[in-house]
Amino acid sequence: MRFLFVHGTGVRRDRHDTLFALVRERLAARFPGAAVDSCFWGDRFGAGLGSGGRSVPGLRPGTADPADAETAEWGLLLADPLCELRVLAEAGWDADGPGPDDDPFAPPGVRSAGAGVLDLLHRLAEAPGDPRGESGELRALLDGTGLAPGFRPALEAAAGSAEAARAAARVPAEPQARELATALARAVTAGALATAGADADCTAAERDRLVELLTTRLGGGARVPGARAAALLGRLALRVSTQPLLNAWRGSLTVGATPALGDILRYQARGTELRAFLHGRITAEPGPTVLIGHSLGGIALVDLLALEAASGGPVPGAELLVTVGSQAPYLYELGALTALPPGSALPYGFPRWLNVYDRQDVLSYLAGPVFPGDPRVTDHEVRSRQPFPASHSAYWKQPSLYEHIGRAVAEAGLG
Repeated sequence: MRFLFVHGTGVRRDRHDTLFALVRERLAARFPGAAVDSCFWGDRFGAGLGSGGRSVPGLRPGTADPADAETAEWGLLLADPLCELRVLAEAGWDADGPGPDDDPFAPPGVRSAGAGVLDLLHRLAEAPGDPRGESGELRALLDGTGLAPGFRPALEAAAGSAEAARAAARVPAEPQARELATALARAVTAGALATAGADADCTAAERDRLVELLTTRLGGGARVPGARAAALLGRLALRVSTQPLLNAWRGSLTVGATPALGDILRYQARGTELRAFLHGRITAEPGPTVLIGHSLGGIALVDLLALEAASGGPVPGAELLVTVGSQAPYLYELGALTALPPGSALPYGFPRWLNVYDRQDVLSYLAGPVFPGDPRVTDHEVRSRQPFPASHSAYWKQPSLYEHIGRAVAEAGLG
């Protein structure tokens, strides 16, 4: 009996050698006398960027667009609509000077400018009926952008937040009150946008106009140049969300992730080459052979075995298929599996199939439920207790994996 290990996506020589040494050691210990071979395909059939990544916008050094900082700020606000208010609540406007509540000579009963802004927001949030009220433009803007359903909840969330109350209490003078009005308007707008999600149909110009209209309703005007919230939030946005980081993300998703993502895309386009290579390796020596395919390796093996069985008979010597952390069942459901249209049965001559998955591995799927009633297909769960993505590679040190393989080998009459 022979085991042939087929690695998954993104694996290159160094990683393959380390991984296969572990798999070979564990299989040899459980199946003394069995040959354990590997089918390394990563360097030959894996993906690479033929033009060095020149297709990736911004990957190479260039000049940042000034609009990137504004886009970055809104990225932070959509993730946390109260983040700008939180900056004001914590940092205030003048870190070295006293706040209005600290002034021992302030006339009794005189409210701060910030409290007045917050009162206007409360009145807007608590107004009976439609809080969009007097402004026909505001009402039309909310309706036309899909933000109307989330507008009142966003108003209430901002008005009732501890961040707004603390920021208002720290307003030292009228200019900063106007900036507070803008921050509150941005918080409400971001909250409505976040609630609408993909249902929002709002351009940047419409978003900015909504902020402007709300700011006016709260007694404010344009943001104060150089104001503390703008400076702090802007610096944070520059660090975590501007174009340089977007370029880095884009680079990691294209150049950095090319071996993993690229291998899958390349296989979908040119899988014939890899399947022919696997066929040659399987039939190079007499069987019986147990095929163990991880991730994309499992997809390629399912495709190969199904195509061969449907066209000319089973692949000689292939007696048992073991897929580990495989997406083949999911691709079958999508209609993206090369060999099997959705709803079709596994062809006669397809070998026994053990599919091993881990609930924490988001790239592993169940085979049995999509091939109901087929006695050749069995699913078994392995629990590595590792989060994803570590769980996708954590199978090979799990004793239960080899126990499942051992049982499948025995049931197939191979050992």
